[in-house]
Amino acid sequence: MTTQLHTPAADVMGIALVAHDSCKPDMVAWAREHQAILGQHRLYATGTTGGLVADETGLPVVRFRSGPLGGDQQVGARIAEGDIDLLIFFWDALTAQPHEPDVRALLRLAVLANVPVACNRATADLVITSPLLAAPDREHVDTRLAGRHTS
Repeated sequence: MTTQLHTPAADVMGIALVAHDSCKPDMVAWAREHQAILGQHRLYATGTTGGLVADETGLPVVRFRSGPLGGDQQVGARIAEGDIDLLIFFWDALTAQPHEPDVRALLRLAVLANVPVACNRATADLVITSPLLAAPDREHVDTRLAGRHTS
């Protein structure tokens, strides 16, 4: 298998940015650090996170509702539709979230659709700078979402 390097004009990806409240400063700092790469793609985000990232970077961000108000489910729907190719989700592992079932459903959809998920800054750094990011192998996604892959 040959690894293809990213060519921005040909490979615009959908990248979703989600962060729990205590992780929003890390998400904003991460987005500033990777602004040049993120600017080559379509960005989606839950409400407040998207507003903060857009304000700090000047990048256009498609904003959904706040996570607890349905934003996580909106991101999940876009994953199921094939619009999102990468999920960067900085979540607070020490605090219970009232919308935990929505978070679990979002992560489940990402796994089923074979969408890479980064849950902390170290993993997000590795994923966003990987040459493999340019050409994700998603040929088997349709069969999984069509119900042929059940357990």
